[in-house]
Amino acid sequence: MSAAASRLDQKRPIASVEGLSFRYPDSQKPAVKDVSLEIGEGEIVLLAGPSGCGKSTLLRCLNGLIPHMYPGNYSGSVSVGGLKVAETPMSTLSQSVGLLFQNPENQIFMFSVERDVAFGLQNLSVPREEMRSRVDEAMRLLGVSDLALRAPHELSDGQKQRAALAGVMAMRPKLIILDEPTSLLDPKTALEVVSLIERLNRELGITFIVVEHRLELLIPIADRLVVMDGGSKVMDGHPRDVLADPRVEGYGVSVPPVSRLYNALVKDGVRLPKVPKTPEEMAEELNAL
Repeated sequence: MSAAASRLDQKRPIASVEGLSFRYPDSQKPAVKDVSLEIGEGEIVLLAGPSGCGKSTLLRCLNGLIPHMYPGNYSGSVSVGGLKVAETPMSTLSQSVGLLFQNPENQIFMFSVERDVAFGLQNLSVPREEMRSRVDEAMRLLGVSDLALRAPHELSDGQKQRAALAGVMAMRPKLIILDEPTSLLDPKTALEVVSLIERLNRELGITFIVVEHRLELLIPIADRLVVMDGGSKVMDGHPRDVLADPRVEGYGVSVPPVSRLYNALVKDGVRLPKVPKTPEEMAEELNAL
């Protein structure tokens, strides 16, 4: 169990979405409709669902891109860190919620890694000494200190991901949103990113919302799995319970092989002591039989 799980009982929400609906100007249908969701402090929450289900729009509503940058028909309420998103400037929101894009090259564009990490702080006119301290701290946490003077185009995909996340970390947000952070990475580097998420959550108590199609990578460390379909939240609970629900595949979620095997065993009348999240847990449960 992650350190986050022990904090969940405190029920301190870091983000709250109430009756959120949003429709883009060129669309006849709302991208999200009547979504209510509460994210507890210190949680790792997975957001899943098929393309076009409203995940990206929900993320934009949480970090303020909607309604500040994307116009449209907006209703409901979104708060992060006690701030009402629709009423708070982006410069202020960026200090409470950070977003790492699917492609890190969209976030690193300066002449060196350390300049990229400092970019957000420069825009906020953070004093030079504090900026230097926060940049060094973020690069150390993300393991990119030795890349400080390297140009972004010289980095591997995994290094670019870490450098971009260091820029987010330098802002010291309470909530970090990751949009498919492993989609461009090889399996080994993807596992390294997952381990990094778990460590930052455990050691610093950072809350994460992660959109990811490769659920098998994140399920072992996640506290919750939220499934969206057609712009609505259709499932929300512990990953074990959501993935054991036969409805989940009908919503276009790529169910991990372990969960598919468990569901097949249940159909055949085999009852395991608990729902496994990993191949190792599945082996233990089968041995227990």
